[in-house]
Order: sequence, then C-alpha cells, then structure tokens
Amino acid sequence: MGRRRCTSKLKCKITRLLLLLLVLCCFGLETVQCQETEPPSPSKHPHTKYNELQRIILSIVLGVLTGLICALVSAFIVRCFVRYISRTPILKGPVIFSPKIAPKTLQLALANENQLLGSSSNGKYYRTVLDNGLIIAVKQLEPFSECGSPEAQSKSAKRRIQQELEVLAGLRHRHLMSLRAYVREHDKFSLVYDFVPNGSLQDAMNRVRENQLQLSWEVRLRIAVGVIKGLQYLHAYVPQILHYNLKPTNVMLDAEFEPRLGDYGLAKLTPHLDGALSGYTAPECFQNCRYTDKSDIFSFGMILGVLLTGRDPTDLFFGEASNGGSLGRWLRHLQHAGEAREALDKSIIGEEGEEDEMLMAVRIAVVCLSDVPAERPSSDELAHMLTQLHSF
Repeated sequence: MGRRRCTSKLKCKITRLLLLLLVLCCFGLETVQCQETEPPSPSKHPHTKYNELQRIILSIVLGVLTGLICALVSAFIVRCFVRYISRTPILKGPVIFSPKIAPKTLQLALANENQLLGSSSNGKYYRTVLDNGLIIAVKQLEPFSECGSPEAQSKSAKRRIQQELEVLAGLRHRHLMSLRAYVREHDKFSLVYDFVPNGSLQDAMNRVRENQLQLSWEVRLRIAVGVIKGLQYLHAYVPQILHYNLKPTNVMLDAEFEPRLGDYGLAKLTPHLDGALSGYTAPECFQNCRYTDKSDIFSFGMILGVLLTGRDPTDLFFGEASNGGSLGRWLRHLQHAGEAREALDKSIIGEEGEEDEMLMAVRIAVVCLSDVPAERPSSDELAHMLTQLHSF
C-alpha cells in the first residue's frame, strides 16, 4: 500500500514538472516568435532597442533553463527505472553454487533431524547427509529483526542478506569454508558448506589438553600460516571483507589439518553479532566499537598464542594478577623479561631449530596483540613473516 502511494506521488511530481516545462517552452517560443516577426527598424528609439536586447537575453536564459530542467528530469526518470529494474529480487527455495547439490535433495535433507555440531552467537551448525552420500555442514542463522515497519524491514533485510551471500559465494580460497548453497526460509537462512572431518581448532586444542591428540609444532605452524593466508585473501578483496569473529571455534580443520576459516563476513548479516564479544576480540572493540582489519590481526595473535602455549584464554590461570590478567599480557611480560620459553607448550618443545622458530613466533604474537592497532602488522606482513619461519 505504502509503495503504491510513493509511486502515485512520484507520478504527480513528474507530471507537474512536465507541465511546467511545457509552459516555459511555450513562453520561450512566443518570445522568440515576437522578436522574429517584428522587423528591425533603423528609426527605432534606443529604449526600444534595449527592450529587444532584454527579450533576446531572456529567451536565451529560458532556453538554457528549459534544457537543463529537461535533462535533470530525464536523468531522474532513467535512474529510477534502472534502480527498479536492477533491484535484487527475493529468491525462494535453495540457491545452489555447487553441481554436486540438487535443490530437492537439499530441501529433503534440511527437513530431517540432523546432527548438531555446535553453536555460536549467530547460529547453530549441523551435519547433514544428502541422498547422494555427500556430507555437508549447515549453519542456520538465527532469526533477524530490524527497527521500523516489520513487513518493509523484513523484505529489506532479506534482500540485503541475499546480496551479501552472493558476494560470499563468489569467494574461493583453499583456507576458506566455501559457501556451496543457501536456503531462505520464513525467518532464517541456512548456509551450506563442505563438511570437514576434524572439527574446529577449538575441538582439536581441547583434545590436546586432554592428551587425546598430539599436534606437533610443524602442524601448528601450518595451521597459523593457513589462517593468516585466509585473512590475507579477505583483506585484499575489493571491497575489503573483515572477519569480525575470528576465534578457534571458527577455524575448521580438514582431514590433513589444513585450516579453513568459517563465519567470515557474517557480521553484516546478523546485526546482533556486534554485541557478541569474546576473549579473542581486540580491545578497541570493547572501548569504542570500532572494528578494522587490525582487529582481525589481534584475534589472529590470540590464536597464535593458543597454538604456542596450548592454553585457553579463558583459563583461570590468566585471572591471577601475577599473570597479567590475559593471555596477551602474560606473553608480553614473559617476552620482555626474556623468559618466552616458559610460555611454550611443553608437548611441542623438541629440537633446537624448532624451539627457535617458536620463540620467534612468540615475538610475532606479542606484536599482533598490541593494544594500539597501528602497531600491529598487516596480514600481508604476517604471511611473509610466518612463512619465513619454516618452509611450506
């Protein structure tokens, strides 16, 4: 109903403008005709010649104004038409980006009960098996809501989310979880990714702490390099894409323990995610809610610190004042005191060459965890520094 009123008002305005243009054109033509039909007379009074000059100038001015107004009105009409034609339609049903997934098969699989893999601040992860045997991971975004008219804002939000998902679906990198499909339902979106068998980095590190899994320094460094290369790709993309929610639960590990970043770019889709700050969030996000690519670097520094120390940032160990109150401050204190070796996970201390690499990695983590964003390196610089530690 509101849209029809807006269209009617637009039509009325355009009609009034066209009528005004016709009046101006007629007035301009009458003026020109008058000066053309009136033969010049050498015996005319100077005052008469002055009046004729005024008419000529007025005709020129009116002609220019008429042309300008016509151009503006034409441009406005063309712009409205182009915007209306190019407006993204709200798609229904599954939108597929992989030839291995059939729309009907995907809908049937989503309708069944699926294995819950985990949950985060913006949705839940499920493991799903399609009829063709393909195993996929499905992330269901929590219902979203925005201020204003529920009907209008709902359509606007769905169209905006759909446009963002089209961008994310076009990203391809070996260290990113590629979006294979998405399904728009009544009040939520289901995102489809490849299933990775080794779960998240958080799961892996929990198993390491419980002595159920051994991760060598070589594997941990390879994970760190893969994470920063994934960030490097996102930060170099035009327009730049920030992760916003980088932490071990969003770093997935495939069968060879190669990392793939998940949840990147989803902060734009779920407005309530801004309040979901964690122990991996940069300090400026708590202070002034400002998030940049250097905020992603801080989160990466925390992940690198976890890989080096084997400790969880929420460990009560860091709550003690003598340990600085956080993983970052603890690492900084040991680095400045020349005792960085004390921070290393004892299960990965081995050969002398590897220990030197780990101590250098501690220095890199400390720089990433600087409280001043400008002092943190870029993802390009970090990719170069980490690959120099070991040959990949």
